[in-house]
Amino acid sequence: MAFQDIEKSIESIQLSLDHILETTENLPEETVRFNPTEDEWSIMQILSHLTEAIPYWLGEVQAVVAMPGSKWGRGMQDPVRLAAVTDTERLSVDKVITQVKELKDKVENVLGKLDEETLSKESPHRNFAKFGNKPVSYIIDHFIDEHISGHYGQIKRNLSKIK
Repeated sequence: MAFQDIEKSIESIQLSLDHILETTENLPEETVRFNPTEDEWSIMQILSHLTEAIPYWLGEVQAVVAMPGSKWGRGMQDPVRLAAVTDTERLSVDKVITQVKELKDKVENVLGKLDEETLSKESPHRNFAKFGNKPVSYIIDHFIDEHISGHYGQIKRNLSKIK
């Protein structure tokens, strides 16, 4: 059932956040701020991105739940998205890690209220017709769950590049 699927999605999201936190909480600051290459994000940029992106996607879920059929999504050049990974030197590592911890409750509070009917409601992507109409569950699975899991992999790759 879809309701059980949302429970599994919440568990998966929270497990990925736990992995990220377990991996990053006790790292030295220089490791968190290390950029493997000019084209790759530091762990700090990844964490800062998550603190912006996950609330954004939770908000998109809430918007399409409130108005089924309304457009959702954004492009890669979204200014708010880019701002989260720019000038991260000014951010406190401890504060950003605390914000990542807080994402677990935000995920539970938003997604835990969804039922089978709500998860199946479809809406179009704002920028990409190729997505077509997608159910709320697609946004959760692809743009939240898979997204966080992918960034956990990115953090592990960054750590493997430290000499």
